[in-house]
Amino acid sequence: MELFRAKVDSPVGDWGVEGNSKVITRIYLPSEPGPVSRGVAPKAVQVAVQQLTEYLSGKRKHFHVALVHVPATPFQIEVWEALNEIPFGEVRTYAEVAEAIGRPRAMRAIGNANHVNPWPVIVPCHRVVARHGIGGYGGGIDVKRFLLALEGVTYD
Repeated sequence: MELFRAKVDSPVGDWGVEGNSKVITRIYLPSEPGPVSRGVAPKAVQVAVQQLTEYLSGKRKHFHVALVHVPATPFQIEVWEALNEIPFGEVRTYAEVAEAIGRPRAMRAIGNANHVNPWPVIVPCHRVVARHGIGGYGGGIDVKRFLLALEGVTYD
């Protein structure tokens, strides 16, 4: 599968959108710089770039893009599905996500599944916070704060 990678500008750095004409294979955080493809982006990438741009400028709340099926454990898939249930502008703690999937003691494992999420923002792992603070984020705390602020959620 030949993949195309496009760049999306934001106040916290450049995001990457990777995919082909049918699916998005990965969203790269600003902390993961990489090469950008030349030429015209395939349809699925164009759609994802447009939607991510709209989200990052405060004009979109939901994503409608096709995501590739990735090798993942059943647990990771369960977590990612639970993340998609967290509404725009709301957060859940790691414990609440663990409870939602019926594994109340799996808070650390929830964090690990979030860390390997191949589609940050589209699968909103940034909406998961610690019980007493913002928690971690693969793209850095400033990026997480920015994303949450876009959705009207603030953390000190």
